[in-house]
Amino acid sequence: MNIIKVSANSRTAAVAGAIAGVMRESHYAEVQSIGAGAVNQAIKAIILAKGYLVNDGIDITCVPEFVDVEIDGKVRTAIKLVIQPRGEDTAPTQKTPEVDKPEEVSTESVG
Repeated sequence: MNIIKVSANSRTAAVAGAIAGVMRESHYAEVQSIGAGAVNQAIKAIILAKGYLVNDGIDITCVPEFVDVEIDGKVRTAIKLVIQPRGEDTAPTQKTPEVDKPEEVSTESVG
């Protein structure tokens, strides 16, 4: 799987086109960026890509995650934006534990 890497200097329209192309082909994309400027460009590109894809009947969602990446021997924290069509869940699912219903409490005074 290819990761779309975005920098602060990335052209928003070019990144949006790449996201839209990957989404049309595989219905799943990952965008990765490090730093506030890069994250800003990535978010703007996702918004543009959402507009491009609406004509194809594809409504997308975006889920942000932290990911550690190694650059020049140093570990940095990046933001990974997982993009997928609305309603599709390709991420591993975790079973939600069942919670017991709380016992009913009497409002009668004890005395």
